[in-house]
Parts: sequence; structure tokens; C-alpha cells
Amino acid sequence: MAHVDVPEWFNAAWYCVDRNLEQGRGKNVAILCGDRTITYQEVSDCVNQTGHTLRTLGVEMENRVLLLLPDCPEFAFCFFGAMKIGAVPVPVNTLLTVQDYEQIIRDSRAKVLVVSELLYDTVEPFLGELDHVRGVVVVGDVPGQLRFDQLIANQTTVLESARTHRDDAAFWLYTSGTTGLSRAAIHLHHDLVYCVEQYFKGVLGIREGDRTFSIAKLFFAYGLGNALYAPFAVGASTVLYPGRPHPEAVFDVVDRYRPSLFFGVPTAYAAMLHALERGATAHMASVRLAVSAGESLPPSIYERWLDRFGVEILDGIGSTEILHIFLSNRAGAVRPGSTGTVVSGYEARILDAHDDPVPVAEVGSLTIKGESTCAGYWNRHEMTKRTIVGDWIRTGDQYRVDQDGYFWYAGRSDDMLKVSGIWVSPVEVESAIMEHAAVLECAVVAHEDDDGLIKPRAFVVLKDRAAASDDLATGIQRFVKERIAPYKYPRWIDFVDELPKTATGKIQRFKLRESPV
Repeated sequence: MAHVDVPEWFNAAWYCVDRNLEQGRGKNVAILCGDRTITYQEVSDCVNQTGHTLRTLGVEMENRVLLLLPDCPEFAFCFFGAMKIGAVPVPVNTLLTVQDYEQIIRDSRAKVLVVSELLYDTVEPFLGELDHVRGVVVVGDVPGQLRFDQLIANQTTVLESARTHRDDAAFWLYTSGTTGLSRAAIHLHHDLVYCVEQYFKGVLGIREGDRTFSIAKLFFAYGLGNALYAPFAVGASTVLYPGRPHPEAVFDVVDRYRPSLFFGVPTAYAAMLHALERGATAHMASVRLAVSAGESLPPSIYERWLDRFGVEILDGIGSTEILHIFLSNRAGAVRPGSTGTVVSGYEARILDAHDDPVPVAEVGSLTIKGESTCAGYWNRHEMTKRTIVGDWIRTGDQYRVDQDGYFWYAGRSDDMLKVSGIWVSPVEVESAIMEHAAVLECAVVAHEDDDGLIKPRAFVVLKDRAAASDDLATGIQRFVKERIAPYKYPRWIDFVDELPKTATGKIQRFKLRESPV
């Protein structure tokens, strides 16, 4: 399935919305959200009304429309409504600061902002200073502001798709990764088709009768595919949950809507397993496959989940720049601790510092080739050139590949440690620590000792914070020495209440490296 044929003149909104009506799926349930059940016919009507509304506000082809919304039906209406008229939706993280939003909105030069009433106060302080913003539309009710529901109610439900090219900009996704620096990856109309065909169909076998539920939110590239464009592309149903995905809430959603495809991140799987140990109940009988991405999934979490539910977690890796997962385990062929094999349609190389391929089993820098790779970063010319080299993109991840073609994550390029002259993967040390019965989650970073030498330092979140003690720290160190080469054990154990993370669940190790002992 390496080749994906996309017509030259192509609009992704047609592919995900209108095509369902053409194929007789108008009565299929598209979205389940709280007490709302919305069919594909209703989605199409609202998408078309939204497109007309944006035009009345002055939005033209290639203009940006910024979306600051939780996971809700209006997100889908605005995302596809903007694309249908040839505009460019820009979903934004809903957990940022006022300063972050001002930087992103200025950088995007969005003409219209669509904002949840719950988040309006975070953008209101600087709205008067933005000359490029022609309108702010509120989903909900903020006195004196345009209301989304009232605006679209007056519009016709008939709208022809703009004549966009498959290589036109379709949407942007801002990424900060683990560095804290926001930049927009520009994705084209054909990109999401490639992800649907190669990963969602090729790996997961997604089909019309599926029901998806993603803990990762829609503003995240991983969540956008899981919970919006992939289920829409096959006429399946998506379950949207606008709240925080704490374990009990997740269990309630699964119990109520019975999804068949469940998407999470390692920290969420760990939290859910811990909740079960505390006495929570969960029913996963409807789930045929679970998926993990965002961080490497420790083998201990995979095995505990499989023992509890009998459901495999297919760990994989994707990126905002490549849009979705390009390395993945497969059902029935999972190797716990690995990221699996290359997804059809992608190519992978592991290179040394001179950009030469490394031998099997040696660690190097992962580069990927695939048609879903973004066109570049908006207004980041030098960064684009450093990251995308010809057909290949540097992921910034360190990997090794075994004789069978399975890839094994070794950390981010700037996370690797050199201890006693030997490279050490923080992921290997973290996996060993995670096997300890008292540990909920952890992160390992480099730290200088009194002699200026680099050694591993572990930040550990315990299942029971009250159990923290010097004796437990010593016990964890001894535990690690028994499982991996002794020189890799963490010289320092810091017990913390939580690890700093991005909104998508990735641990921000740069913050931990700056933490004093």
C-alpha cells in the first residue's frame, strides 16, 4: 500500500465530510459528545454553514482561522468549514498561557479566531492590539461577542468546495515538542489522506463500524488523526470528550460509548493502571486495539495492561511534522519496549554524526521519508532547512534497529548521556525504574557530579507520595543495578509530585536538567 493516489485538484474537507454523503453514509453517527449525537448529514450542514460564516467575516482562500477549542463538535465544523473554502484552520493547544497565545496568534496572522467561552479570558487582554484579526467568534456566550451558533444558524447548508490543489496548505499545527519553542508545521491537503491509507487502514484496519476514542486532544497531531480525520475518512464514529482525561473520566467514557479503537499516551496508561490498583473499575471489552504514542511505552505498562484487559497496546511513534505514526507495532506481533517496524509507505534510516547509516543494533539519529511530511515551518526558514533535507526529515530521535527490523527508542538527541565514556539511553534506565512496584512514572536526565562528570539522575513519581524515603531511593538504585549494567544506575533519586510535561504528555526533560539538586 505504498502508493496513495490523490487527485491533483483535491479538498480534504470533501474527502472527510462530503464523500460520506456521496457514499450513502449521511445517517451514520459521526460524533458522540456528552448528550449530543451528530450524523454525517448534520456535520455536513454545519460545516457548510461555518464556511459561509467565515466568508461573511472576510476570510478568503489561504487566510488562517485560529481554533482555540476543546474537543467538541464545533471543532470539527470549524476545521473542515475553513478547509472547504480554501482557508487554513490552525488548531491551538488549550492549555497555554496568555503570553503563549499572543505569540502564536501574532505569528499565525489569523484573520478570524474561534474561541471557546471557557478560554476567551486568555486571549482578551491583547485582542485590541492585533490589526490582522477581523473577527472573534465565541463558541458559547461571552457578552458583546459574536456567537458561533447564532452566526451559522442564518447560513445556507449548501456550499461548494473551493478548488484547492492537493499541495495547497490545508492546516497548520503548532508544535513545541520538549523544547518549549512554538513553531507551525504547514500540512497540505494530501497529507491526511496518506496517514489514513497507510497507518489507520494499513495498521489498525479502521472501518466504517469502528468507534474511536482518543485521550490525546484534537489540537495534537496524534489526536487530530485518531478522533477526527481518520474516523471521518471511513464513515466511522468518534467519541469526543472536552474535559481533562483523568482515569475515572476515561473509564466512564469507555463504559458509556464502548469504543473499538482506544488511543492513549504512556502516562495515561500508567495513571489508569494505578487507578485500577486503587480500586477503580473499568470495562474494555469493546476495545479491539489500543494505541500508544507521544513517548516510548515501558514494557511493564504494556504487560500489566495486557494482563488486565487482554488487549494489546500498539506502541508507535509519529510527530507533528509527519502528522501521524510512521513506526508501529502490529497486532499479534508486538515486541514490548520496541516501537515496532516501519509503516508501509514510509522509509526509515538511522544515521551517525556524519549522516552515514549505522550498523544493525547501533544507536543513531532517526530520519524518515514519507508523503505526509509537512511542507516546512512557517517563518522558520533556517529551522526548516536543518530539519527537512530533500525527501528526508530529521526526527531528533535516537534509535537502534534489530535484525528483525524492529526499532528501539533510545531518547531524544539531546537527552543521551555519556557515562564513563559510554553512551547511555535514558529510556533504558527509565524502563528499569518503572518495573519497581512503588513507581508510577519517572524521567532520567544527565547531571554533573562534584567532579564535573556526567551521571544519570532520576526524577520519580511514586504511587504513594508518603512512601518517599532515603531507604526507598537506595532500594530503587539497587533494583536498577540488578536489571541493567550497573554503571547506568541513577546516582540521584529525586521524588517529585509530578513531571513537567507538554499538553500532549511528553516529558519536558530540559526543565528537569535545570533543576538544582
